[in-house]
Amino acid sequence: MKRLLIIGCGDIALRMVQKLPASYRVYALSHSPERYPLLREHGITPIPGNLDEPDTLEMLSGLAQNVVHFAPPPSQGTQDTRTTHLLAALTKGKILPHRLVYISTSGVYGNCGGDIVPETRPLRPHTVRAKRRLDAECRIREWGRRSRVCVCILRVPGIYAGDRLPLERVKNGTPALLPEQDVYSNHIHADDLARTVIAALRFGKPGRVYNTSDDSELKMGDYFDLVADRFGLPRLTRISYSEARQRISENLLSFMQESRRLANRRMKYELQVKLRYPMVADGLAAARG
Repeated sequence: MKRLLIIGCGDIALRMVQKLPASYRVYALSHSPERYPLLREHGITPIPGNLDEPDTLEMLSGLAQNVVHFAPPPSQGTQDTRTTHLLAALTKGKILPHRLVYISTSGVYGNCGGDIVPETRPLRPHTVRAKRRLDAECRIREWGRRSRVCVCILRVPGIYAGDRLPLERVKNGTPALLPEQDVYSNHIHADDLARTVIAALRFGKPGRVYNTSDDSELKMGDYFDLVADRFGLPRLTRISYSEARQRISENLLSFMQESRRLANRRMKYELQVKLRYPMVADGLAAARG
């Protein structure tokens, strides 16, 4: 039986576990004992440990042939010390994993001015959170080369599902940008992401990066309009970027400063992913009203 270790067992990981073949025995690192019953309900064996406390990670050594790393970096700094601690723990044993899949972000590309972005695009992360993700990518790829472990990276944009929609923002009426100033955003349904992670475990190539996105080419405001229409809510008011700087929080505004359209050909052909929800409209149609 194959052994799989999950680092950061949240919503996507639980969706993934539900779709795994029965040939997997699944473990998950968790620093929250209150989550253990939920993990066990999904057939997952909890492993106590905290990525911020490297001395608690000894049980990870030699535990599993496959590792999926969902855990986010720390909230401060430009380095992902959590990934550093994880890789050190995995390296301590005589038996290394065969494969590691890391869930990164499309934010590592930075602002691309609305261009179509393949995986070979130079990386110019703008936000500190994206710089931390790039740090993790670099550490993982270098570790994979040095340790001869097959590592691959999924660069993921905005994740949505019926229970992962910006309904509160739409209800609150937080404005969107004027169409001529708006930015392209990218999306992937949570179930399609879960299936893509499984595909990466099976077909991912060593050191390879995969944009993990659907086929939509939506501007951000158009996405909010689709959500509003689907749930019978008023569409958001459109304002200029200069006005948005006065009315919208700095964190939210940072997402309005980057525009790109992710190319997903590599995901489809190398990982053999067939999207269940190729367009955001398809995913919204399946969401309960």
